[in-house]
Amino acid sequence: MSGHAARHPIMAAMSGRKFPQPPSLLTRVARFAGISWHLADGLLTAAFRFPFYSEARRTRAIRHWSAVLLRRLGVRLHVEGELHAGRPLMLVANHVSWLDIFAVNAVQPVRFVAKSEIRRWPAIGWLCEKTGTLFIERGRRADAGRVNRLTAEALRAGDVIAVFPEGTTSNGAQVLRFHSALLQPALLADAVVQPVAIRFERVDGTLCVEAAYDGDKNLLQSIGDIISQPRIDARLCILPPLPEQADRRALANAAQAAIVNRLPSP
Repeated sequence: MSGHAARHPIMAAMSGRKFPQPPSLLTRVARFAGISWHLADGLLTAAFRFPFYSEARRTRAIRHWSAVLLRRLGVRLHVEGELHAGRPLMLVANHVSWLDIFAVNAVQPVRFVAKSEIRRWPAIGWLCEKTGTLFIERGRRADAGRVNRLTAEALRAGDVIAVFPEGTTSNGAQVLRFHSALLQPALLADAVVQPVAIRFERVDGTLCVEAAYDGDKNLLQSIGDIISQPRIDARLCILPPLPEQADRRALANAAQAAIVNRLPSP
């Protein structure tokens, strides 16, 4: 080889790209302070303003509050696809983080079915309850029946319901097996089921495992991981509604397959 060594065109392009540097300590402190203030504002709104808001105004407030929370955390939301306009409607999504709830609510405020542990989270658990979340005691079959009845009633009344059939969070690299029990209300209410694929990425497009709420993380550690990123891109892909299925197991399998096929391979 003569002269300068040849450079691979992709490597050459990458060497010319500039990615944001990790946020400084001052930036992380400012983000945390902003989140704390925003959370306090949400608590005050839910406690003292929601009782006087119309349903439409509550919906706008939840959407706006969720979008602002994401921005304060350094999360940029990207949405692909559109929600089905008809009702009843159930959204079925893979579960990566507590951020999933606010990413969905920033697009369309919905009622979630969530594990009862979230209700005991400081502040956020109370906010989830005030925005209509239905909490289920995992491992109690009788409670599953109760929540399914309430969910079916809410669907028939026109509420949009969102469920995470994996039953737990992953780091986002894979989609865990979907449990079918949470989809039974969709059959009872003759609801349209629409899958939503969720993925969090770093600035360079790689999977952002820091956004995941998995393993032994607590909420404070999770927030610390998130605000330590220069930026996180949250990608919501709203997939076409599923065709009618014979039973809830077939429905769960179809939803899981649609989401797996949309997300990048591990």
